[in-house]
Amino acid sequence: MCIYIKRLPHGAGLPLPRYQTEGSAGLDLSAAIKKKKIIGPGDRALIPTGFALELSSGFEAQIRPRSGLALKSGVTVLNAPGTVDPDYRGEVSVLLINHGHEPFMIERGDRIAQMIISKFIQVRLMEVETLSETNRGTDGYGSTGSKSIVNIGASENGAD
Repeated sequence: MCIYIKRLPHGAGLPLPRYQTEGSAGLDLSAAIKKKKIIGPGDRALIPTGFALELSSGFEAQIRPRSGLALKSGVTVLNAPGTVDPDYRGEVSVLLINHGHEPFMIERGDRIAQMIISKFIQVRLMEVETLSETNRGTDGYGSTGSKSIVNIGASENGAD
């Protein structure tokens, strides 16, 4: 599949998004900033990438965190995954947040996020009065992960 990409003037000299290994799912995105940027603990920043995309109809680009940044510095994509719609033609930017305890410095060309291209479908919603019944029903958060705790006494497990 081919996707059209337009390098913007402030992205000159930076690598276009690229896969780091043969098996990579995500294309690494670089910071297209002129001077270093510090994101303080708890702060967020919108970082330009220096490019725009033309995605085919039915495809989106998802902007996701880089696992190494999250692990080492607590820096992640705030609205993960960020969505780039196929009809958007502006610059792809990355909204980062520093969940760490130390200021985080970004320099021009630093890899800040990854981009996954994904197929999607648009659905038609139909409003109804009732929904079909299921075993789960309306049980929500945590309902499928709870376990019953069974207390086995000494006499029950043969330890007498």
